[in-house]
Amino acid sequence: MALQCGIVGLPNVGKSTLFNCLSNAKAQAANFPFCTIEPNVGVITVPDERLSKLAEFIKPQRILPTTVEIVDIAGLVKGASKGEGLGNKFLANIRETDAILHVLRCFDDENVTHVDGHIDPVRDKEIIDYELQIKDLETVEARISKVQKQAQTGGDKGSKIMYEILLKFREALLQGKSARTVEFDNKEDEKAARELFLLTYKPVLYVCNVDEASATTGNKYVEMVKEAIKDENADFLVVAAKIESEIAEFDTFDERQMFLEEIGLKESGVNRLIKAAYGILDLETYITAGVLEVRAWTYIKGSKAPQCAGVIHTDFEKGFIRAEVIKYEDFIKYGSESACKEVGKMSVEGKEYVVQDGDIMHFRFNV
Repeated sequence: MALQCGIVGLPNVGKSTLFNCLSNAKAQAANFPFCTIEPNVGVITVPDERLSKLAEFIKPQRILPTTVEIVDIAGLVKGASKGEGLGNKFLANIRETDAILHVLRCFDDENVTHVDGHIDPVRDKEIIDYELQIKDLETVEARISKVQKQAQTGGDKGSKIMYEILLKFREALLQGKSARTVEFDNKEDEKAARELFLLTYKPVLYVCNVDEASATTGNKYVEMVKEAIKDENADFLVVAAKIESEIAEFDTFDERQMFLEEIGLKESGVNRLIKAAYGILDLETYITAGVLEVRAWTYIKGSKAPQCAGVIHTDFEKGFIRAEVIKYEDFIKYGSESACKEVGKMSVEGKEYVVQDGDIMHFRFNV
């Protein structure tokens, strides 16, 4: 399941520094625009404390966490929708991603230039929003011209639904709003809306890149961002990329934790960012646990047991019989699979079972 989050933002906001911290890939981090010309892709391990806890009981040969792909995309400038800078390439790269991590510069540093001369994260956000909205409006207008006649005169129910969706999107975009601000009454309309693959309909997490002093408290720039996105279907995260790059230099977990405690953080911004990226992709994790391995598996939230079995192998889904399920909390409480069975904490679930995050699962199948 190669779902991707794309890191976007104006030049010199800290995108590549964050990417380097996330993936240990050596994307060039330099004080000039477009130093990341080809998108760098990193396969990022998703931190999950539950795996380590289970391993304390099971003593497996190995632990295998799940992953998510992060793409570092070149910095955008004004006029990208008209091909300025690396605009067309930027827009093509971002269209291929499933969600957006929008990095905003929320720190002052006279040694790091800003393409617009001074720090204003809301203005920076609006520059990228505008360019993406213009491209989305082009897409919407083109689709309207294709379905309008059929929707108004024909009997095609699907065309009528799509036409109404397109009109809602066009109204929002003409008002300078992103497509994600449009809400729909039912799942069918939401599914049809997603199939348009609009840039501003993708889920987004705004990453406020702050200085060290603001890592735990935020600052005036962060407050500006919070106010600006309050009506969007979006969230934000505060990260100090410079600190994260220092944390990445430590060799051991204990050294990193000691450094975090000294500056008042319980968890690194990188860990929080990876978890948030996983979340905005609408992903969850189930676990298989045995002496060979304790392993996390990624599935789309709301999936049923056969689809989740298919994540391991397509034969598991084709020949699905049942799933044996133990809740993570019960396993930790009773200490083993056999103990959970004895107290009735293992359930047997069929094809309609909706898998829950953290379920410990064993699939029975026959092909």
